[in-house]
Formats: sequence, C-alpha cells, structure tokens
Amino acid sequence: MSDTDADLTRAFQKGHADALPRAYERFGPLVFTIALRSLSSRADAEDITQQVFVAAWRRRDTFDAGRGSLAGWLTAITRNAVTDALRARQRENGALLEAASGRQVTTAPESDIVVERIVLADELARLGDQQRLILMLAFYAGLTHDQIAATLGLPLGTVKSQIRRGLLRLRARMEADDVTCRR
Repeated sequence: MSDTDADLTRAFQKGHADALPRAYERFGPLVFTIALRSLSSRADAEDITQQVFVAAWRRRDTFDAGRGSLAGWLTAITRNAVTDALRARQRENGALLEAASGRQVTTAPESDIVVERIVLADELARLGDQQRLILMLAFYAGLTHDQIAATLGLPLGTVKSQIRRGLLRLRARMEADDVTCRR
C-alpha cells in the first residue's frame, strides 16, 4: 500500500493496527542507519531500532505533527536512544577500566567540550524542523545529499542549500560564543 507521509502520520497518531508496520517499513532504514553509524554495532543498531519503534508507538499520543514530521520525531527518539546506549557503554567501559587497574578512572569529558556540545545542541534546536532533520541526517546518520533528498522527498538543491545555510548559521553562532570546536 502506497500512501503519503501525511496519511501514515494520521494513521499512526490514531493507533491504526497497520500504522506501526507501515511506519517501520518506511522509516526503519533511516532509524537503523542512524543507530548503526553512531554505535558501529549491527546488533546494537537492531536493538535501538526496535526500541525506537516500540517507544514511539507507546508514546504516539505525544507526537505533534504541527511541530515536525514523523521522520523527524523518530530521528529525535533515535538520537536519545543512541545517547543512552553510548552512555551505558561508557559506564561499562569505565567500570571495566576501574576494575582492571584497581584505581578509580574518570571518564567525564573536558568542560570545554561539554560547553561546545551544549552550544551546538542549542543552536540545532533553533533551526527549523526541516533544516535540523537534514543536518542530523547528514552529520549524525552520515547520509549523502542524494540519500537525504530521496529519504525526505526533497529536491537535491534544497538539501544542499539547507545544509550550507545551516552550517553557516552554526559556525556564526560558535564564533559569536567564542567556541572553538576540537572534534
């Protein structure tokens, strides 16, 4: 069954029985790609993908189509799930290092890096939904411009110009806040 994103979004919000498998079929590859590129483990990416769709289905009443697309919402859930998985992995690695060395090991990042990440996250949140989604797909999921255009159904030129304008805005903000990215 071929339907538009708007049709799928309405069915998903209303809890139609076929909406979850249709959403998984349409957006599962996107979610999986983001998770795989972030975690570098196929098994972990498969787990995250399943967790994202289960969480989205359970919380579908919190989705507001007026604030963004279903793909964008699923991407945000994925990003949060990946962050949680990476933090858990970091805690496990820290505990292993601590146990192996017999001393306490700190794994907290430098304060400057934390500031950079906060400023970047804040500025990303200020971007429009479409531009933020495009940048996240390009830099978090590692998709090419062509892949982003195909995934979102946008012209290639629009994707390229959104990325360029978004990066210019982010750079201006980082320079204005005197933040120098080291990573």
